[in-house]
Amino acid sequence: MVEEVRAEMVSTVLAVEVAVGDHVHVDQTLVLLESMKMEIPVLTEVDGEVTSVDVTPGQVLQAGDLIATIA
Repeated sequence: MVEEVRAEMVSTVLAVEVAVGDHVHVDQTLVLLESMKMEIPVLTEVDGEVTSVDVTPGQVLQAGDLIATIA
């Protein structure tokens, strides 16, 4: 099963907490976003391996933009 993690709103990437090849567990933080002066952790909903990280710190995301892929 592959999970594509996508942005839910317009936001800015503050930090990327994982790298390609990392093993992640449910509710682990993948990235930290900022929107409307609030910090929002983006959590994974599955256990698996990070197969892509598609964002960098400082990047502005639109709703629906791909953040990472977990397989």
